[in-house]
Order: sequence, then C-alpha cells, then structure tokens
Amino acid sequence: MALSRIRAADSRRRRGVLLSLNGGPGGDGGLGRLLPTRLAGTPPHEVYDLIGFDPRGTGASTRIEGEASPTTVPFDSRPPDSAFPAIAADMRERDQGCVRAGGTLRRHITAANNARDMNVIRVLLGEASISFVGWAYGTLLGAVYGSMFGAHLDRNVLDSSVHPDWDWRRQFATQALAVRENVDLWAEWTGRRDRFFGLGDDAGRVLETVEQTAAALVSTGEGTALRTALDQVVGTLSAARGRWQELGSPIGELRKATAAADTERARELLAGQARWRPGTAAGGLRDAVLEAVTCETEWPTDLETYYRDMRDFRDRFPYGFGVMRAQPWVATFRTCTPTEPRPAVTRGDYPTGLVGQADGDPFDHWPGAVVMAERLGHPLVLVRDSGAHEIHRLGGNPQVDALVDAYLVDGELPPGRVTCSGESRPSVPADPARGVRESG
Repeated sequence: MALSRIRAADSRRRRGVLLSLNGGPGGDGGLGRLLPTRLAGTPPHEVYDLIGFDPRGTGASTRIEGEASPTTVPFDSRPPDSAFPAIAADMRERDQGCVRAGGTLRRHITAANNARDMNVIRVLLGEASISFVGWAYGTLLGAVYGSMFGAHLDRNVLDSSVHPDWDWRRQFATQALAVRENVDLWAEWTGRRDRFFGLGDDAGRVLETVEQTAAALVSTGEGTALRTALDQVVGTLSAARGRWQELGSPIGELRKATAAADTERARELLAGQARWRPGTAAGGLRDAVLEAVTCETEWPTDLETYYRDMRDFRDRFPYGFGVMRAQPWVATFRTCTPTEPRPAVTRGDYPTGLVGQADGDPFDHWPGAVVMAERLGHPLVLVRDSGAHEIHRLGGNPQVDALVDAYLVDGELPPGRVTCSGESRPSVPADPARGVRESG
C-alpha cells in the first residue's frame, strides 16, 4: 500500500487524521495518494494530518493490470444492431486480457478488502479512529468502512455518492439518464432564447435541430465519426451550466457547415472530441481496477439482454455515449468471482456525517445520494441546478466548502437537508415574447 501524509498545520489543535479518496474506482488513475496536496492549506489541514493512499491494485500500491486489446468495431455513439455481436466479442477479449494479466489477484480487489486496508492504515498510524472524505467511488468505500468499522470512524463526508443498493450495471445505466436530464434542461433553456441561438423556440424543436445536425454529419462522408463527436459535446457540455452558450452556438455553426457541405469546418468545430476513454496500444498493459471492482455485483449473462437495452439506450440516450452504459461489460463473462460479495451499507455503529451531491451529476445520479443520506441518517447538502461531480474542494463551490469545512473542523452539522446554488447559467436574455429574463 502506498500512503502519503501532510501533517496538521497547527499541531496544538490537531484532532487526528483525515483519510481521503476520490473516484475511479481507485483514485482516478491511481492518484489517490496525491489527494492531500489538493486539501493542503484548507481549514481541515489546520487540524488534521492529511492522509492519501492508492487503493490495492492502483498507482504505487500492488497493481492489478490487464492486457490492452484492440477493438474491431469503429467507435460509434449509435452503433447499428449489426455491430452488437462484434462489440460483445471485443468486450470478451478485454475480459480475457484481464484474466491473462491479472490472474487470481482480481478476486481480491473488493470493497470489503479496501475497507480492511483503510482500517490497517488506521492501526499503523496509531489512531483510535479516522475521519474520512470520499468522492464518487470513495463514497462507497467510506460507507462500507463505516458499516464494517463504525466504532473507528469519526467525522465523515460522502461527496457525489453512489447509490448504496444499486449494482454496478444499474449504476452505469443511470449515468445515461443523468446525462439526458441535463440535455433536456439545456434544450429548454436554449429554446427560450431562439432569437439568440436560432435552434428552435422550445426544447423539442431544439433537440430536433440537434438530431437533424447529427444526421447531416453522417452524410458528410466522414461516416459516423462526426456524429459521435457531436453526441459527446452535447452530453458533456450540457452538465456544465456555465457553458450552455458554448454548446448552443457551435450547433448553429455546425448546421450552417453541413448545409454548405463544408466538412472541413464541421471537423474544425468538433476537433478533439469523440474518445470514450483513453486507450492503450494493443499488446501493452493497462490499469484494470475498474474491471475487477465491477465484478463484485451480478451482471446478466444473456447477450440478448444487453442488445435489447442497447437499442433502447441508443434511441433515448444518444448523447454522452449512453448506449455504452448498456452494452456488455467484462463482468458479463463471469471469469472473475470475487472472494466475497459487496457488504451491505447499514447504519449500525456508523456515526452521523454528511452527504453532498449535485442534482445534475452525470456520473452519480442524485437519487443515490438521497438514499445514502437517509440510510445513514446524514444531513444532505444538495447543490441545485448543477452538473458538478466531486464538489468539496475539487469543484470550486464556496458554499459547499464552507459547510463541509465547518463540520470537519468544528463538528457543526447542518440541520437536515441544505440547498446550495450551483454554477450560474450564461447571462443570455430570454426572448422578450416569453416575458422571462433569466440571468442565472
């Protein structure tokens, strides 16, 4: 296990250690041990030793890897039915790469073992208890730790929370819904500003324009690459309220470019888009923690189940690569059986803490945080009208930072649910005929 520590800035006020972990799973690229540098100089640093760690399988800890394998299907956000069997075959080969490189170690990359590792860290540091801040996947580990070792957990914050009861397939699937909710809100906002954007005077017409543009991009001779890039742009920028104008204006330009058969201009507008995840050259090795972790819950084995859902998601959730949240995954093929099931999240000895969540988080759909807060009896800090993910000290929201810092430093918990404001929308005035002028 690779650990890091930045000692409390004020040793006279020191109240213990603050362990932290962000998403990934595994600290977003194995950078868990570097998290203390993001918290250094903040109020919690005054009173806590800041502890970072690379969870088992990641970063500088003992690693779990998979062989990188080539894909045989062109990357397409709306693949045809004819491509489904090849997509499944590519995923089966990805799983086999995990088998060859990961061996039996895969079975031991579990939430329960990560929680045990966190308790080992506590013991090695000589602490009776630890405080903890977890973001995204870190919320699951924090919740499992509190369920297993609640007597050794002090103050704790779960930010951008997973749902305590959803299996990994459902967790992935709800990302597509979360993205679509953001897209619909953007379309509604844009439709109220038709005089500025010219994309349609209500949400439905705006999305019709997007779909017409997507179809026109396919006819440019670039195949589906430009349409896939457009789907990524719409899915990504719709989460960021402050970038809604940045999304609306290029779509108008794309419509002009496709009408003029200006493929070069369309490519220029969409440059740098349309990569699902960074790839690794075939034959090399890549981090395979995600593949191991997601074997921890059940997945269907019948490929037709996935094909049915892919058709549905392709139609309802084309933006932000929704169909890829429905396709087969390495766990479909059952070559990794974890040593134990994922522990249930229960209150037990779990001390009252804090859950934070943005209502438009595209990765961890907000209902999961509501259930997590209710399950553990935690107050919920809900950021309204925001597509932020990983908020406290990583997302630049001063309201959330102040609330969480007050709890971690002074033990001040808000009374029940608290609502904070998110990022302001662009100050593009609504059409006068609507009698509405929105500035944020």
